[in-house]
Order: sequence, then C-alpha cells, then structure tokens
Amino acid sequence: MGLISGILGFLFGGGRNVVRETAEVFRENAEEGAQRALTVQSQAMAQFGAEFQVPRKGSFDRFMDGLNRLPRPALALGTLGLFVAAMIDPLWFAARMQGIALVPEPLWWLLGVIVSFYFGARHQAKAQELQREISDTMMRAPKVLANLRSLAQMRSDSPGIADPGPDAGLQIEVAQADENPALTEWKRLRHA
Repeated sequence: MGLISGILGFLFGGGRNVVRETAEVFRENAEEGAQRALTVQSQAMAQFGAEFQVPRKGSFDRFMDGLNRLPRPALALGTLGLFVAAMIDPLWFAARMQGIALVPEPLWWLLGVIVSFYFGARHQAKAQELQREISDTMMRAPKVLANLRSLAQMRSDSPGIADPGPDAGLQIEVAQADENPALTEWKRLRHA
C-alpha cells in the first residue's frame, strides 16, 4: 500500500500533475491556448483601433486633404476637355497632340511613376480608412448583438409579451372583447 501511495503521491501530489504536464509537452492545453489567443486578439484590436485614431483638426491638414483631392478630378475633367476640344477645333487639337508626340520617353516614364505613386498613396490612405472603419464596426458588434437580442424579446410573437402581470384590472380589460359595430350589424342581419 505504501508503494502505490508513494507512486500516486509522486504523480499527483504536491499540487502537481505529472501526467498532465507530460501530455502538455506534446499537446497544447486547449483552455490556456484559447485564453492566450483571446489576449492576443484583444491587444491587437486595441492597438489597431488606437493606430488609426489620428485627429486632423488643423487648417493645414484640411488644406492638404483638399489638395490631395484635386488631381483625380482634374485628370478626369482634363481628359473630357480634350475630347470636347477635338470636336470643337480639330486643328488646334492635332497641333497639341503633335507636341505630345515630341515628349521624350524617359519623361513619360517619370510621369507614369509620379501618377502611380500618387494613386498608390491614395489607395493606401483609403485602405487604411477602410480598416479603421472595419475596426470601429467590430468594436460596436457586441452592442449591436445586445440590441438585437433586446429587440427580439420585444416582438409581438414572443411568448409572454402580452402578459398583463399582477394587475387585475388590466387582466379583466384584456379579457373583454371590444365593441365591433360591423360584427353586431352582421349578427343582427343574419338572425333577422
């Protein structure tokens, strides 16, 4: 008996569980793993949300935002303007296109790089704004779910929603039928 209690005391005594500890060498403890994953996700969401909360209140920031919005409409309207100019004065348009034909190829490459960087930066800014909005939405999700549960409980087809409670007067009023003149007239005509 002393040998068995000694072995069991070695395996499970002293607040330890050698079998569990040995098993955790080969397989992760699911509960502790889930807790670590929750901690990591919570910290990542907090960091992600804080990263994109940059207030822009200064006049310089507003000016730069406005200036950043000009090139795309200018390019689009300028291209439409070229079509209009080609229809109104084809000779003037042809002369301008001949001038463009003389632009050296390295300058076209430079223009392509500048336009690509501009639109790439705008794309990145818009993608970050989208990520910020997604983060805000994810942070509001638990409140929305709670509101949906509350609204579901208020539906007219929910069990017990029309329960008058302990109010006896309200119970009597609920049980009495309302006057229906059309039904009364129908019954009178039917029995006549």
